[in-house]
Amino acid sequence: MSASIAIDKSPAEQANIRRAVSAATIGTVIEWFDYALYGAAAGLIINKLFFPQFSASAGVLAAFATFAVGFFSRPLGGVLISHMGDRFGRKPALIFTIALMGASTVAMGLLPTYDQIGIWAPVLLVLLRLLQGFGAGAEYAGAVTLVAEYVPPERKAYYTAYLQAATVVGIMLATLMFLIVSYLPEETLFGWAWRVPFLVSALLFFVALYIRKNLDETPEYVAAMERAAEKRVEAKVPLGELVRNSPRELLFGFLSVTGHNANAYILSAFSLSYMTNTLGMSRTDSLTAVIIATLTGIVMTPPLGALADRIGHAKVYLFGAIFVFLYAFPMFALLDTKNVVLATLALSIGYGIGFGGLAAAQGAFLANLFPTRYRFSGIAMTRELNGMLIAGPTPFIAAALVSAGGGKPTWVVAYLMVCCAVTAFAVIAIRARSYERGTD
Repeated sequence: MSASIAIDKSPAEQANIRRAVSAATIGTVIEWFDYALYGAAAGLIINKLFFPQFSASAGVLAAFATFAVGFFSRPLGGVLISHMGDRFGRKPALIFTIALMGASTVAMGLLPTYDQIGIWAPVLLVLLRLLQGFGAGAEYAGAVTLVAEYVPPERKAYYTAYLQAATVVGIMLATLMFLIVSYLPEETLFGWAWRVPFLVSALLFFVALYIRKNLDETPEYVAAMERAAEKRVEAKVPLGELVRNSPRELLFGFLSVTGHNANAYILSAFSLSYMTNTLGMSRTDSLTAVIIATLTGIVMTPPLGALADRIGHAKVYLFGAIFVFLYAFPMFALLDTKNVVLATLALSIGYGIGFGGLAAAQGAFLANLFPTRYRFSGIAMTRELNGMLIAGPTPFIAAALVSAGGGKPTWVVAYLMVCCAVTAFAVIAIRARSYERGTD
């Protein structure tokens, strides 16, 4: 990660850049560890622990519905926390997000189940998901903003791609944790072992909090605030400026994330449920396939980010959308063989090329759409509004579409293709603006 980080910078500046990239990356790992943890749990155990009164299929739908709930509070958290970040600095906002996410996830691991307190168990679960989503609503946007404002402009996609690779690290760690506990007897797993992955997240949380508390404010943000002070520009509400000055960027930025969100949550959350509940594959085989596949996403995303810096962010972003569009049907055809090797191959290609292409260029593409004074708010709104409408509901929608299709993935494939077509359209429509904007 440190290679050619900024060869024209002083040692102190290079150290600050490394610290900023590390702080953003670890926070992103935690965000997606928390979300993937719940996604894996929703597909495997939440239905039985918190919704035992439902049938098997209804319990899965209820579990994925609580997964989606967390995304409904993300836009509110994104607006309020990004406002804090644009007005008072990136550092305090990022400390707040990590604290709220960490506390909510650990609390989930301490929750009583339905058998212990009845209806209050799913009620408390939903409340914690709302709090977790509120904190996560500004985490990735803040991380992208932090890194984009620290690193050299010609390396922006490469280093922000590490943040997307970090999302897959979080997914892999969460899935690995559930793979480990899944080897335990079912009585032990559903008795206490399911709590362990949630409680372990506290270790990651304290590491990220320590790094962020020792981080300096981004030079670009400090310079922008100084210029505003010299010009005696009155402090404005960043969200108001965003809507007034960049409505086109906000709209097409929002649309551009659609294919990525649908693809990421089909790969990370829905695929586990599909393999275990629909195809009848074992929990351990399904978890193993996802873990191996996530490694390809981790490995491929930064190189594709470097390619985006060389040939253009929009080109790589567009390539990712087109690839997932064309690959959606072959991926499910391989999964439907119920062969663990072919299932692993299917998900690995989806992660390595599809996810990698969409993820690698996204951070830099979005960061370049908005000027410094409301960049945090712009990225947060584009991603979190789309997350509320697409990312969170995708596992639920996919499960419902499989049910409607009699156990066949035909409608899920169509859904994923439509989402990728929306991304391709948006990237083409706004790609020129991604080069024009991004400065004050």
